[in-house]
Amino acid sequence: MTGYTYFNRDLSWLSFNERVLNEAASIKVPLMEKIRFLSIFSSNLDEFYRVRMPVLKAIDKDKDFESPDFAYREAKKRINEQQQRYGEILKTHIIPALSAVNMVWLYHEPIPDVLSESVKTLFQDNIKRHLKAVNIDLDNQLFFAENNKLYLGVMLQNQQQAERLVIINIPSDVLPRLYTIKHADKTYVLFLDDIIRFNINALFPDDEVKAAYSLKVTRDAELHLEEEIDENIIAAMEKELAKRDLGIATRFLCQPDVPLRHLYKMIYALNLENSAVVMGGYYHNLKDLSSFPITDPAASYPDWPTLSALDRPIADTIFDRLLEKDVLINLPYQSFDTIIQFFEDAANDPSVTEVYCTLYRVAKNSKIVTALINAANNNKKVVVVLELKARFDEENNIKWATRLKASGVQIVYSSVKYKVHAKVALVKRKVQEEMQYFGLLSTGNLNEITAKFYTDHAILTARLPILKELETLFKFLARPKKSLALVSEVTFQELLVAQFNLQHKFLSLIDREIEHARQGLAAAITIKLNNLEEKVLINKLYEASNAGVQIKLIIRGICCLVPGVPSQSENISIHRIVDRYLEHGRLFLFENKGNAELFMGSADWMNRNIYSRIEVCFPVYEVEIKNTLMDILAIQIQDTQQAVEINALMQNVPLSQQNGSRSQEEIYRRLKANRAIKELI
Repeated sequence: MTGYTYFNRDLSWLSFNERVLNEAASIKVPLMEKIRFLSIFSSNLDEFYRVRMPVLKAIDKDKDFESPDFAYREAKKRINEQQQRYGEILKTHIIPALSAVNMVWLYHEPIPDVLSESVKTLFQDNIKRHLKAVNIDLDNQLFFAENNKLYLGVMLQNQQQAERLVIINIPSDVLPRLYTIKHADKTYVLFLDDIIRFNINALFPDDEVKAAYSLKVTRDAELHLEEEIDENIIAAMEKELAKRDLGIATRFLCQPDVPLRHLYKMIYALNLENSAVVMGGYYHNLKDLSSFPITDPAASYPDWPTLSALDRPIADTIFDRLLEKDVLINLPYQSFDTIIQFFEDAANDPSVTEVYCTLYRVAKNSKIVTALINAANNNKKVVVVLELKARFDEENNIKWATRLKASGVQIVYSSVKYKVHAKVALVKRKVQEEMQYFGLLSTGNLNEITAKFYTDHAILTARLPILKELETLFKFLARPKKSLALVSEVTFQELLVAQFNLQHKFLSLIDREIEHARQGLAAAITIKLNNLEEKVLINKLYEASNAGVQIKLIIRGICCLVPGVPSQSENISIHRIVDRYLEHGRLFLFENKGNAELFMGSADWMNRNIYSRIEVCFPVYEVEIKNTLMDILAIQIQDTQQAVEINALMQNVPLSQQNGSRSQEEIYRRLKANRAIKELI
C-alpha cells in the first residue's frame, strides 16, 4: 500500500548500537559490565562496517526507503557522533570509576617513569619477538593490511634518507591486548599498543622516530558461493573463507591527529584510495575490552544461579518425562543441561533408533555434537542439517562437519539459495513395536556457550502432530538440492515453515485480529523479535493498527516499522530492551477474542528470514507453558528500567521510573519462586 513510511534498516541498527553504548554510562550498571558494553558496541560496529557499509555504498535507490546516498552519509555522521560519545563515556565514567578502586587505566596517557623499567622488560621478554616491520619505501612495495588486524604506521627519518613509512603489526591475536603492572598501591592497565610505542626507538636505533599512528582496515565479509554438491561444498566454503580477509576494503580507521601528508602516504601504501577514511580513536578493536583485568566480583552483575527447568529429578530418560507433558526451558535463567540431556539420552538409550538435528552456530567444544557422534557410534541413524554459511562461524562449523561425517553421521548441507536457520531436533524411539517421537523446538541456537547470555526459549515435546511434520521437514531437507524448489509437494498444518506457509500464516493471524477489531471485539497483537524489516508483514501491521488492533512490539535491533504515525501506526508501540542478557527469543501472541494463540520459533521478520531461509515457528499448546510465556511477555512490556520506547523519530526514549520494573530481574525472580513452589509440592 502506498503512502506508508519506514525506517532505514541500517540507521535503525545504529540506533540499537547507540542503546548499547548508553548502558556503559548507566549508573545502574556495574563497572566491568560498563566496559563490556563498550566492547559489545565496538564489536557490533566492526561487523557493521564489514557487512552493511559495502551494501550502503553499492545499493540502488529504493523509493520506499530513504535514499541510500543519504543513508550512507547519515550512517557515517551517526557513527562519528557515537564514537565521540564513546570517548566521553571513557573519560567521564569509566576511567574515574577505575581510579576510585586504585586502578589507573593509561588510556592515551604517557607511561609514567616509575613503570619504564617494567615496560621495557615486558617488551623485551614477551612482545618483541612477535613483531614484524615492513619498510614500505625501502622495499618499494605496497602493504596488504589484513582484515581487522591492528598496525602501527611509523614515520622514520635518518640523515641519509628522506622520511619513510614502516608498518608494524600489533600482535593482539597472539598476545593479551591489556597488561597490568602493580606499583605502590595502584594497578596500572596498559594497552599492548602503548607498550610497543614506548619501546619503538629500540626497534630502530639508527633512525629518528617522527611519529607512530594506530591504524586498521576493515574488509567486506560477504562470501560468494555457487551451488555445489555436498562433497564439494566444504572445499568451496574453505576457498571463499580464504578470500574473506582479502576482500574489498570498506574502511580505513586511523587515529585523529594524523597530518595529511602522512595520511595520504599510508592510504597509498595500503592501496586504500577507494575506501572510507575514518579518523577514529587512538585504539581500535576495542572488543578486546571484554577481557579487561578487573577481578573484583562487585564490578560485575550479581550472580543468578541457574535454575533447573525440570520440576523433579529424572529417574530414567527425559523421554519418559516428555510422555507426561511438554518441558519449557527459559534460557539463560534455566539450565541448558536439560537440552544436553535430551541429546545424551538419545545417544545412550538403546530404544532410540534415529536422531535428526539442525545446527547453525555450534559451540567450539559442543557437548551436543559429541552426543550426536556417540549416537552414531552406538549404531543409530543420525542426520544433521549443518549450516556452513552461519556468518563468522563458518570455520568452526566446517570443523564439526568433518568430525561428524567421519563418525558416520549423515551430513546435509543447505542449498546456497536457502540457509537453514531453524532450531529443531527430532528423536525416534521404538518401544514394544511402537515408534515414539520426541522433539526439541527452539528460538535460539543449540549452543551451550551463547545460551549463557542469550535469552531464548526451547520446548521439548512428544506431541505427535507437530513431530510428524518435523520429520517431513527433515526428509525434505535431505532431498537432492535440485528438488528443493518443489515446495508445493510438501504441506504443513502445525508448523510454520519459511518458504512454505510461515508468512501466509502470520498474515492470516493478523487478518483475524483485523476482522475482530472491525466487529468491535477486543483485538490485540504482541510480538517479540530481534529484527523487523519485511514490508509485507509491516504493511499488514499498519493495516491492523488502522483497523483498531492494539499492537505491542518488543524489537531488540533493526526496526523498519515507524510507530505512532496518524493513519498508519497510531495503535503500535515499540519497546527495546537492553540488559545483562541479550534478548533473542521470538514470540508471537494473538488475542483471538480471549482465546489467545501463542507461537514461538526461529524467524525474525527480516527479508532474509522470510525469503532466503528455512525457518520454523510453532504453536504453544501446553497451558502451563503458554501462561509462563505470556507472563514473560507481559513483564517485558512493563519494563520501565531497561526498556526504551522507539518513537516516530527513531529515538530511544527512556521509560525510567525510580521504582519501575526491570524485566530480566523480575523474570528470574518469578521463575525462581515458581521453582521453589514446585519443590514444596
